[in-house]
Amino acid sequence: MTSWIRWQDSLWPSPGDGRAPRRPWGGRIERFLPYALLALSTVLSLLLSGNDPAVTLKLAGIAAAWLLVSFTLVPARWAGHPVVVAVSFTGLVAIAAVLEAHDTVFLIFMITGFFDAMRLRPAPLALAGVFVVSALINTLPNGGPIQAFAEQPALWLVVTLVQTAAIGGGGLVSAAMARQHAERKRVLDELAAAQEENAGLQRQLLAQAREAGVLDERQRLSQEIHDTLAQGFTGIITQLEAAAEANGDPAEWQRHVGTAMALARENLTAARRSVRALGPQPLAGATLPEALDEVSRLWGERTGVEVRFTTTGTARALHPEIEATLLRITQEALANVEKHSAATIVGLTLSYMADQVTIDVRDDGRGFDPGVVVSSGEGGFGVPGMRARVARLAGTLHLESEPGGGTAVSANLPAIALEARP
Repeated sequence: MTSWIRWQDSLWPSPGDGRAPRRPWGGRIERFLPYALLALSTVLSLLLSGNDPAVTLKLAGIAAAWLLVSFTLVPARWAGHPVVVAVSFTGLVAIAAVLEAHDTVFLIFMITGFFDAMRLRPAPLALAGVFVVSALINTLPNGGPIQAFAEQPALWLVVTLVQTAAIGGGGLVSAAMARQHAERKRVLDELAAAQEENAGLQRQLLAQAREAGVLDERQRLSQEIHDTLAQGFTGIITQLEAAAEANGDPAEWQRHVGTAMALARENLTAARRSVRALGPQPLAGATLPEALDEVSRLWGERTGVEVRFTTTGTARALHPEIEATLLRITQEALANVEKHSAATIVGLTLSYMADQVTIDVRDDGRGFDPGVVVSSGEGGFGVPGMRARVARLAGTLHLESEPGGGTAVSANLPAIALEARP
């Protein structure tokens, strides 16, 4: 019984399920099919039968009035109520039976009873209604159900049962498809909601990362100014003071002034490097693959190390924070290779996947013990800084190396599309 109720409810929701009741036919067909079948039957009867037209029109008028009162004009909040449906069905079948008994052509109108029967609840009652309509539509032209079943009970029982099973089977198939569609829609809706929630969390994460990045950049620049610029200026002042004291010794004076000039040039280079570090300039007018290709090419030309850059997957525009982080990780990794690795070949791979993007930097250098903190010494963060960068964006950094075995750095970040920008 429970399965039948589920089947019936999946086809015709009850008023309490939050949806408006619907009938087995929809839209205009739902509203006009009964009237269309009644009109067709009436016209055929008037044209083809020898019955009294007045009686035919009177009976047809009664049927139309019943449809209007019990079907069309019923308020929406009552339309699916089991009692209202049962009353509507009973009156419809009774009037249709009288019409069919009056003229067999009205069996066309009796077909409406099948649709009305399938609105009944619970489902076994709907099947019973289909059985009644089937029995009437088949036996009325043969003397009525009592006479037909009395004379040939097996024949008419089989015909009625087969027709009922066929219509009920169609309902079962329709119900199964409706359940599958509803379940699929529910799953898709949940997935869409989960994706939207995930996108919101990612936007929030990026906003937090941006705020944390501002603080990190301030701390980094403060440390860099202290470690490079401030110390450089101190050295310049010291050399100039020494030159002033050696004013009587031209050679010593020249040596101190030359040293001060060299320190000034180094400080200027460091200052320019700090300014460039404020923003990923290679990304200003290029895509991420183009920027990485340019960075790796220039780095290879400067260091004399062969760089093999490749891109896999479908390249697409990502959130600026993601692209900037990937670029910074690459620059930091290449700086570490230059300073520590003594490599001859570097492999750089940018991989786009469905929901992730990865940058891999591999070299054939001397390698090192991963337990030792590595810093590029070029104003970067080193390995701990790279880990901090990717961690802020819910990513991961993997480092593999061993003495004499080269080094591999892999940064994995969520592939947040440019449209996800808050």
